[in-house]
Amino acid sequence: SGAGMVLSVLVILLLSVLYEALKMGKAVLLRRALLALPHSLSRESLTEPEEGDPGPTQGRWFRYHVGQTLCHVVQVVLGYMVMLAVMSYNAWIFLGAIAGSTLGYFV
Repeated sequence: SGAGMVLSVLVILLLSVLYEALKMGKAVLLRRALLALPHSLSRESLTEPEEGDPGPTQGRWFRYHVGQTLCHVVQVVLGYMVMLAVMSYNAWIFLGAIAGSTLGYFV
């Protein structure tokens, strides 16, 4: 029906926007993880706080890395869902995915 098609296109559009938002979120987490890394990458500096550090930075880079990993898993799942929807070979769903990706990148 017409209402079902409109709802399907809107869901695909929102999934595409969420996919692009997760891409940006992963980039932000990567930047924060790189800034949280200690200056020396020895095993001791990764597990123990450095002298003169203003706060407890122990393990902060690892939490960012775990967050980045979880975002990646969700992004892969969303990507496959959008791909499967597009492979239904419906022009409206394809246009919804393109519009959602464009809107998500723009925002």
